[in-house]
Amino acid sequence: MAGGEEAGRRWRAAYLELTYGCGAYRPYETLVAEAARISDLDPTLAAKLAEEWKTIEPWEEAPRVLEELGKTYRLGVVTNCSERLGRAAAARVGVPFDVIVTSERAGFYKPDPAPYRLALSELGLEARQVLFVAGSGFDLIGTARVGLDTYWHNRVGLARPAAAAAPLRESRSLEELLRL
Repeated sequence: MAGGEEAGRRWRAAYLELTYGCGAYRPYETLVAEAARISDLDPTLAAKLAEEWKTIEPWEEAPRVLEELGKTYRLGVVTNCSERLGRAAAARVGVPFDVIVTSERAGFYKPDPAPYRLALSELGLEARQVLFVAGSGFDLIGTARVGLDTYWHNRVGLARPAAAAAPLRESRSLEELLRL
């Protein structure tokens, strides 16, 4: 969509910088458009991305791993998306989640503690009772702030952000979750 992997990574990096630095929630789609502009991409790509959202596939092993984990554990999602897109993405996995927390609903983007704390509150659990599965190294900053042990699903082998605490475990696959 962005015209190649390098352009897509540049767009994502700009988006992450905006979300992690904006404080209180601003509309997700607005930040994605601003990130496109910063990355020398057409800002209308943000609307195209939102339109394509319903076709995004989860990682190949995600539905099976989450279905298995869901037999024993409560499952939740904490995402930096809007409410509409976050719920649509969770539905694409095809596994029931006990809690879906979006940054829109929490009022702040991760790594602010608010989204993680809202999920804990809605689950009725304390941080010490939860393993957070992070899809971004920046989650390690937020999860450390609330005391969550974190498994970093580092699918593409990115470097850990300088300010991030080390994860409990890091892997390129979700399969390892079944062996913990």
